[in-house]
Order: sequence, then C-alpha cells, then structure tokens
Amino acid sequence: MPMPEPHALEALAGRYLRVRAQTQRLAEPLSAEDACVQSMPDASPAKWHLAHTTWFFETFVLAAHVAGYEAFEPSFRMLFNSYYQQVGERHPRARRGMLTRPSLQQVQAYRDAVDERVLALLESMARGTRKRPEACRAVGDLVALGLQHEQQHQELLLTDAKHLLSCHPLWPAYMPAYAPPYAPAHMQPEDCAAAPDDAAPALSWLPVARGLHDIGHAGQGFAFDNEMPRHAVFLHGAEIASRPVSNREVLAFVRGGGYEQPQWWLAEGWDWREAQQLAHPWYWRKAGPAADAAWQEFSLHGAMPLDAARPVAHLSYYEADAYARWAGARLPTEAEWEAAMAPHWRHEPVDGEEGRYAASLHPRTMVDEAGEVQAGQVWEWTQSSYAAYPGFRVAEGAVGEYNGKFMVNQYVLRGGSCLTPAGHARATYRNFFPATARWQMTGLRLARDAH
Repeated sequence: MPMPEPHALEALAGRYLRVRAQTQRLAEPLSAEDACVQSMPDASPAKWHLAHTTWFFETFVLAAHVAGYEAFEPSFRMLFNSYYQQVGERHPRARRGMLTRPSLQQVQAYRDAVDERVLALLESMARGTRKRPEACRAVGDLVALGLQHEQQHQELLLTDAKHLLSCHPLWPAYMPAYAPPYAPAHMQPEDCAAAPDDAAPALSWLPVARGLHDIGHAGQGFAFDNEMPRHAVFLHGAEIASRPVSNREVLAFVRGGGYEQPQWWLAEGWDWREAQQLAHPWYWRKAGPAADAAWQEFSLHGAMPLDAARPVAHLSYYEADAYARWAGARLPTEAEWEAAMAPHWRHEPVDGEEGRYAASLHPRTMVDEAGEVQAGQVWEWTQSSYAAYPGFRVAEGAVGEYNGKFMVNQYVLRGGSCLTPAGHARATYRNFFPATARWQMTGLRLARDAH
C-alpha cells in the first residue's frame, strides 16, 4: 500500500474545514428553539446533528489516535452516540428533543474545540508521514469517513428541519428562495419561477441489455463499504425512464383515485395507507376548501404552488410502487438502475466541491436538454431490498456498525437529491430506508421489462 504523502493530509485538512463550515451555514437559518425540537422519532434536532457529527471525530479520531486525550465533556460520549453499540450507552433516539442541555452555544463550543484538535492532529501527521505511515493512513481514512458521514447529516439536517417547519400551522420558510449561498450569482428569482405544465420533457426509455453487468464501486475515490465489492449480475433486459416521475404525473394518479384503489397497492402498503388515511403525497395540500382549489407544496422556502413539471418528492416506497403499477410499469432493481444510469452519471457541483447542486433547496423544474438523461434531484426508490453484495465484509471495531447491521427491512434508493452535498453521491451510492419513509427527498423512476 503506498505511503501517505504530507500534501494529501494537508488537502484533507482543507476539505475538513470546508465541510464543517458548510454544516454551520446550514444551521444558521434556524433559531435556538428550532435547533432543539424533534418533530418525530425518525428526525433529529439540528443541535443533535451538530453535536453528533462532532462526536464522530472525537470518538473515532481523537480518542483513538491522540495519546492521553481528554474528552471535551465526558457525558457527550453517551448523549450524542447514535447507534454504535460497541462505544457504549446511548440516549434513546426518540427522545433527542428532550436534550435542552447542553445549550446550542455549548454545542458550538464543542465543535470549535474538536475542530482545533483534529486540525492539529492532521498537521502533526503531515509532518511525520514517513515515520508513522500506518497511523497516518488510519487517521486519514477515518477523517475521510467522518466527512462523508457529516455530509449525510447535512442532508438529514435539512430534511429534518423541513419536517419540523411543516408541523407549524403557518408553514414558515427555512430560508427565502434564492438566498446565498444557494443561488449562483447569475441567477435571478424569475429564472426558477413555476414552469408551465408542458415544461417537463417527454419521457423516453433507456435500454438495459440482457446479460452480465458489473455493478458496485471500483477504482479511485471514496466509497462506503456497502458499495463493494464490484461484482457481476445477470439482468434479463429492461428499459428505464430517462427522467424521474413528475408532480403532474402523480397528480393524475391522485385525481384518478389511485389512493383509494387497493388494486395498485401492496397489501402491507394498503394497510399502512388506510391506517394513515393518506390521499396524496406528503407536503401537498389544497390552497383552499373549494373542490377546484389549486394544489400547494411545502418546501424549505415555504409554501409554493405545486409545479407540475418538477420531480415528485417525499413518496414512500409503497406510494412509489403503487404509482408505478398504476402507470403500467414497475420500479427498477438497483442493478438495472446502475447499469442504465452509470454511463450518463453527472452530478457536478455548481459552487465548488462542497457547494450545492441546485439553485434552490427544492427539486428543480425538469426541462428538455436535447434528450439528456436527468438524475440527482430526488432519491429514487428501487424494488431491491438492502442486502450485502457477494463478498461484503464488515469492518472491525465500532466503525463496522456504520452500514452492515442495517441490512434488513429496508429498500435501496439511488441517484442523490437536490439536498445531497456536491461531490457526495456516485452512480454506485446505495441509500436505504424502510418502506414507510416519506420525509426524505424521495421519488421514483419507472422501469419496464424489455419488449
């Protein structure tokens, strides 16, 4: 294995500063009251996200690799542990909103102190790479993993804040539309105004050839352990839509009675829909009591008219599967998705490596770009259960709890969303949630068997 070079650790320190600063920027629009509230058991307060991402670096980097390290506050080891059984006790997930202490100010002091120590460690390691190559490599790998972990929490911080604000009767905005740093300097509000109903491009179908296909991560760059090893799968042949399903298409499902017709739903999904009394996607509502009132959609920019051309978001697996059946299609498998989409993968940042993908915090209107394949605005459900790839091995120690132990009762999503940090997603990236999850930026792309 090659020896780590000093400049690699120096570059990692720079990236550490950028990612940590981005998390701070995302938290800035939230008040101390906003940052403490937990709106449901699946969501976490912003203050907890700020503390837990810091806990990760303190626990797995500093405590393990700094001789004589003294914890910033020993109680934080329990308070901000998420699910790492081997680390020790954990505060119950559903009660994170009860943590009024420590204050948001104390959490910020915790972040500052850990940042200072991590950067000092990286500087020390950069000076001693030739003397301690294995230790330098171990620290570098853990810091890189911690940054990817923090980027995951950046997206969660936003979706959790969105759910929290949606519980307010006034539907307040997290941030006004087109506010920096989300809007490029050349972009004006009218550039992202609601598009006419015919703005979405016509749907076309991408072929997936019958035969063996290699899927999974290979080559250079970071990947989570659940993306490996790369391996061959046999596919029977399929076609996948060139773009995600739009609001207009799901609105037709709603108006056509799709939420009241059990023939489109999996039995468990129908029981869930009945118990929840669902009649439309989450964050949709009528603008008034009249039967012909316009539909609105809640966004991180507050209430906005439902834009028919934007990709639909915040669907559960059950809703996505029901819509696909109603539309005469199905959800793709994750192998079909990767085989079809990897050659077209483009998820470029618009404002630097740790910038945002979109000009807003909401899926962009789909426009016709010479038949270009579109992805990256919503996470896309697949019909594949989340399971290990052949040859998968869980890493030793508590870090090994990161992915492997969740490989049960979950479905895989692909593609990334408008809230996914730039440079974080890949064509091989495997997100996963239970079938009832709706608060994430989740949509779908249709598939069908090859003709």
